[in-house]
Order: sequence, then structure tokens, then C-alpha cells
Amino acid sequence: MTVRWEKAAYVLWIVALALLPGRAYGMHISEGILPPGWAGFWFLVAAPFLVLGMRDLRIRAGRAPHFKTLVGLVGAGVFVVSCMPIPVPTAGTCSHPCGTGLAAILIGPGQAVIVTSVALLLQALFLAHGGLSTLGANIVSMGVVGGYLGYGAFLLARKVRAPWPVAAFLAGLLSDWGTYAATSFSLSAALAGGGSIAALFRMILAAFVPTQVPLGVFEGFLAAGAYRFIRTRRPELLELPAEGWAP
Repeated sequence: MTVRWEKAAYVLWIVALALLPGRAYGMHISEGILPPGWAGFWFLVAAPFLVLGMRDLRIRAGRAPHFKTLVGLVGAGVFVVSCMPIPVPTAGTCSHPCGTGLAAILIGPGQAVIVTSVALLLQALFLAHGGLSTLGANIVSMGVVGGYLGYGAFLLARKVRAPWPVAAFLAGLLSDWGTYAATSFSLSAALAGGGSIAALFRMILAAFVPTQVPLGVFEGFLAAGAYRFIRTRRPELLELPAEGWAP
């Protein structure tokens, strides 16, 4: 009898905690933030990158069947890393690491878009992070801008003979910062109304600075450390996706 009461008390305690009011901060661009026209526009921007990414996945998986497993592992990493929210009270939202810079240098920017899309969809469906109508905008900022900017920084750093850790650090850093610059732009373009898009962009971007600047540095070190670890332990996994380009 005592055990039953203890279980009942435990269940009631859990329910009470769940029902207690508290402040919540959304991640990514939340559902309903963007007007329908802008939401549709960002889906159109994201669509060709998704098509190219799926085509690249099919070709590369045909050459190396284990590649899909690597993509899945990297996608799981992006999902976990981008689920680490840090509240930004001045913006009413959250900052968080992205992981797309590291994903891009491991599996290529096209695949970074694919795994980011899956991660964002799962977060919108099951964690209420982001939204379905704003999925296109979130894919563009985190997957397209973050992935391609990080990958481009990595290639450029290597072409000027920067060490591997430095190139990976820049990929993580600039991917993170680029993601939040793109998010700030998509929000300001959609919400400025008759006001100045540039002024609203500066305001939104400034709200993210206190958290996102150090988070970008953290993500740079994370990318450098992870890339160095994989290069040391499993270098065969680091086939660069840019065909014909050699490190």
C-alpha cells in the first residue's frame, strides 16, 4: 500500500512540474513568425539545394555504400548539437551551436543541407523548436548558409596553406556566425514592414551578439577538435566531397 502511495505521489509531482508556468524561449524561427509569402519564398530558395544534396547522396552512396552510415552519424551529431539552447532574453529566443560547419567538412555542404533539414524537421515535430511553415527559412540559414560558408572557409584556408586545425576552426566559427546573420536577415526582411530592413537587421543581430559570439568560438574549437580526432583515428572517413580537389 505504501509503495502505491509513493508511486502516486511521484506521478503527481511530475505532473505538477510539467504544469508549472515558466518562461520559454523558442529555437530557430518559430511557427507563425514569417508571413506566408516569405515562408514560401524561403522554401523555394532551399528546394534546389535539397535536390542537389539528394542527387549527391545517391551518387556517392553508389560509389561507397558506407557513406550513408557516415551521413547518418553526422546528422545525429547535428541534431544533438543544435538542441543545446541558450536563452537570449533581449530577443525572446535562443542561441545554440549548429554543427553544420563540421558536417560540411566531413560529408560535404550538400549533405550538410540534407542532415540539417532532417534535424530541423524532427525538432519542429517533436521538440517544438522551429516550425513547419518556417522550415525553409531555417534550412537556408542553418543548412545552406552555414554549410556552404563553413565549407568555403575550410577550402580557402587550406588553399592558403593554413594548418588543418585552423581551417576546421574557421569552418565552425564562420558557419555559426553566418547562420545567425542569415536568420537575422530573414526575420528583418519579413518583419520590417514599411520600416528600414537594415535598421531592424542590426537590432536583431545585436541581440544575438552576447551569446552567439562566444558560441561561435566554442563551435570553432569543437570543429577543430573533432576534425583532428577523426583525421588521427579514422582518416579514411575524410574523403573530401569536392571531386578533383586534394588536400
